[in-house]
Amino acid sequence: MSAGPEKRAAELRRLLDQHNHRYYVLDDPEVSDAEYDALLDELRTLEAEHPELQSPDSPTQRVGGRPLDKFEQVTHLQPMLSLANARTEEELGAWVARAEGLLKKEGVEDAAIEFVTEPKIDGLAISLVYEGGVLTRGATRGDGEIGEEVTQNLRTIGAIPLRIEDAPRLLEVRGEAYLPLAAFAELNEQRAAAGEAVFANPRNSAAGSIRQLDPQLAAARPLSMWCYSVGATEGIEFESHHASLEWLREHGFKVNADIERHQAVEQVLAACRAWEERRDRLDYEIDGVVVKVDDLELQRRLGVVGREPRGAIAWKFAPMTATTTLRDVAWNVGRTGHMVPFAVLDPVQVSGVTVKLATLHNEEDLARKDVRPGDEVIVMRAGDVIPQVVSPTPKAQRRRKRADPPAPPAHCPACGTPTVKAE
Repeated sequence: MSAGPEKRAAELRRLLDQHNHRYYVLDDPEVSDAEYDALLDELRTLEAEHPELQSPDSPTQRVGGRPLDKFEQVTHLQPMLSLANARTEEELGAWVARAEGLLKKEGVEDAAIEFVTEPKIDGLAISLVYEGGVLTRGATRGDGEIGEEVTQNLRTIGAIPLRIEDAPRLLEVRGEAYLPLAAFAELNEQRAAAGEAVFANPRNSAAGSIRQLDPQLAAARPLSMWCYSVGATEGIEFESHHASLEWLREHGFKVNADIERHQAVEQVLAACRAWEERRDRLDYEIDGVVVKVDDLELQRRLGVVGREPRGAIAWKFAPMTATTTLRDVAWNVGRTGHMVPFAVLDPVQVSGVTVKLATLHNEEDLARKDVRPGDEVIVMRAGDVIPQVVSPTPKAQRRRKRADPPAPPAHCPACGTPTVKAE
């Protein structure tokens, strides 16, 4: 083989990797979809004519694996631990005090602890292993010790680099795979229209997508990933958690731009409250803020209790969604004379408020969501928005003896006159 095809293939891979990064990580594409597809088709043709040019990290290998019979179990290079929770200022302060006390016992007097705050993405935790800069394994968290190998599905996610430059011998990257909220809503609408069970939340949709045995199905869903830490390494060391995240960002990984360092607990609290205030304006779900001791040597000295690192904690928000039973669909008369449905619910706590009634918007939305009296339903309350019923749960959709779909009453609930639907 002459140097021409090999050189051109290398150039195409470089260009495609660059455009992937700008599109999926920076959200700032430089070329149109058609131009990107032309480059990808040219590389596919070159690799078909010269099979020796194919490699696992080629952009052509993101999709194309055969469906699996089952997922293999793999042992993580380091345990993927859980996090303790703090829901109040007092609990967060107690965590800091415990850390300071433990460090004093370790002989670290008057340690000036710095903290890092980052959004706690409500997705599926995954581990990516790179050897010599090439992605060789991707796995779910599983029980923290053993997960499922889902490499071929993770390859379909454009935000995950298949190769990294200037890489160490071994690098494990950890993060959260997720489905953007707009994509989640569109996916559920498609599933409802097809008569399929809808997903209860974006996390379930991400998990369900990544655990598809056929990578073509995973590729059809616009998954993404936020990277939040480095695990096992060989050939590289970091002094701080923040430095490791900056290294990941510089090497093409998607790292949240609003991760911050803080020197005082008051700053940490302010950051947590700021994230909670803006959570309903994000295009991804977060259920809290992860607070970490920035110095990795201090993290190591703090150690682990049970399955939780002492050097990190999750500041948890009040949940925006909850499940409850829909007792009835009632109707009001809207200001234009249209019949407006609303849900009568078993009382449930959502975002710190007891919800008994929720909007169903209009007759068409009610039909699309297919919620019926007696169903277990998902209720959402974001910020000061009126609570709404999102959908029936999959359990409700599988129920054999569901009630009939609700319809507007024959007579106006306000004045008793017959109701008429305008054509």
